[in-house]
Amino acid sequence: MIKFAVGYQLPEGEEEPLVDIVRFYRDHIAEVYFSWLDQSSGRSSLINRRGMVNWSGQERMEHDLAAIRQMGIKLDLLFNANCYGGKALSTYLANSVCSTIDHIGQVAGGLEIVTTTSPAVAHTVKEHFPGIEVRASVNMRIGTVKGMQYLSELYDSFYVQREFNRDLDYIRELLEWTRANNKGLYMLANSGCLVHCSAQTFHDNLVAHEQEICETVNVENWTPYACWNYYKDKANWASFLQNTWVRPEDLDQYDGLFPVIKLATRMHARPGMVIGAYVRRKHYGNLLDLFEPGFGPAFAPWVIDNTKFPDDWFGVTSTCDRRCHKCGYCQQVLDQVLRNMDEL
Repeated sequence: MIKFAVGYQLPEGEEEPLVDIVRFYRDHIAEVYFSWLDQSSGRSSLINRRGMVNWSGQERMEHDLAAIRQMGIKLDLLFNANCYGGKALSTYLANSVCSTIDHIGQVAGGLEIVTTTSPAVAHTVKEHFPGIEVRASVNMRIGTVKGMQYLSELYDSFYVQREFNRDLDYIRELLEWTRANNKGLYMLANSGCLVHCSAQTFHDNLVAHEQEICETVNVENWTPYACWNYYKDKANWASFLQNTWVRPEDLDQYDGLFPVIKLATRMHARPGMVIGAYVRRKHYGNLLDLFEPGFGPAFAPWVIDNTKFPDDWFGVTSTCDRRCHKCGYCQQVLDQVLRNMDEL
């Protein structure tokens, strides 16, 4: 049975605590991944918003992590920023990594996995914590046997490059190598990002330096995110269907390929809804709501009705040649699933 890795977030206001959601779905969750407080990662700081610090955040997070681990669920610490600046090879970063891992061991009872984009961090963990699994972040875009071979001494497992999510034959080829070499392979199921995004490196660097950027006078009247700009034109919306996400209804196609599938929930406004949909293998509603980032505001008042997908959707999109500029299938499907909320 496929289980899930879900992202931790500190509860705010009336939100349901992530630890309660995990407890409800505990039989379906294998791992909870998280970044540590205000360290650079692939998402925003957990406790610092433009200088406004959640001073009780660390205590709450430590309590939650201990409770999650007591449920028998593995903890996965993220050092997945795309850039660590001048400290990228520093003893400062290495000491920070070791100190954080030691502290989590003290407050939560242990740590099973570190997921990182940084070979330097991977080396540090391997050297000082040989019992911890080191996993290559999906942000590294490792999608070939060669890519895994190059870093096989540093990494025990790999998130497959998102662009290959729908190519089951190719995934089996990667699995053949990982199994022969005692490595693990994992997948992120609900990324909303553009396939082959030409601005991904730029965007990931922005996120890594988000705290600095938020306190800087930046260029006005310009959105730096390629996806939000691209979707301003309705003529480009078929591209959304060509991205890397997998619908809950199609997840069983991956049974036997991935023991654990990652769900992006660290910044999602409704993580329980996302987890529930994938557990049930069914989502009634706007498909855009399942992903991170979700593009509901960009498409509004239009929605993508997840119940209207044709029966051949996965069969076609998992075997096509990816020459989207020569094919009209996704545009045909978009015409079938797109609904205007103002007319419903």
